[in-house]
Amino acid sequence: MSFGVKLPANAICIWNTKTINPKQRPSSVVIAHSSMSSASNIPIMVNGFSGKMGKAVIKAADSVGLNLVPISFGSEEESGSTVQVCGKDITVYGPAERESILASLFDKHPNLIAVDYTVPAAVNDNAEVYCKIGVPFVMGTTGGDRDRLYKTVDDSKVYAVISPQMGKQVVAFLAAMEIMAEQFPGAFSGYSLQVMESHQASKVDTSGTAKAVISCFQKLGVSFDMDQVQLIRDPKQQIEMVGVPEEHLSGHAFHMYHLTSPDETVSFEFQHNVCGRSIYAEGTIDAVLFLAKKVQSKAAKRIYNMIDVLREGNMR
Repeated sequence: MSFGVKLPANAICIWNTKTINPKQRPSSVVIAHSSMSSASNIPIMVNGFSGKMGKAVIKAADSVGLNLVPISFGSEEESGSTVQVCGKDITVYGPAERESILASLFDKHPNLIAVDYTVPAAVNDNAEVYCKIGVPFVMGTTGGDRDRLYKTVDDSKVYAVISPQMGKQVVAFLAAMEIMAEQFPGAFSGYSLQVMESHQASKVDTSGTAKAVISCFQKLGVSFDMDQVQLIRDPKQQIEMVGVPEEHLSGHAFHMYHLTSPDETVSFEFQHNVCGRSIYAEGTIDAVLFLAKKVQSKAAKRIYNMIDVLREGNMR
């Protein structure tokens, strides 16, 4: 079953209440950390930098003074190319050169942290290279074999932040969903669920965030299969049916979860709309700074997610 709704562009979430609709979109949030003075001591390697998320992360990293290394992993077609970003010439290396290049870079920068915004097909191979060399990393790329990913990191004892969602406020919403699912299992038993998510046309897979929220609803007693998610990728539908501003068709994330009671007398709606990529880029930089602290302190725990980052007080 499909459904169409006209949603305000700035809504963050609805918990069966009136939609929050600010008068204007918030400008890019300035990231503030007590460790900003030491940020320049953290070398960061952004893999997949030629993509829109990669570019957004580089911009955010530059704004807080992280030391951007002039090397990035990309596709075989991109290998050997050099692109200038934030005043730096960055050379791209293909899959065949990953291990030797990373080993050499890690020797030069022993406190290096890699950030991955490549493609789902590269997730596991990239992670295996990071772990083999011993480079801590932030995995922002969705997809891949996630069980294999976690096992690779766990076996290697490399520090990593792995999260399908880097937007801090959205992660806080996810955390609330997980708490509700844990404390009130079966609370929505018998309810039917409709899920619609709209992303830029280039995103072919179902959102990892949607999958995580759906998993919570399943724990709450709702019967729902992932293939029932309504993926909106057509620009015309995104404007007319979903309400995405035209200027954000190339970068947005609008999600709506609609619950209905068996007798259709009660309904709940959960919604979060994001325009642009700055929310994810800023969260990624928070994850880098968080991970650098964990490596420096030789923390016993090695694998983290964005909820761990927020719990540490990094929601600025």
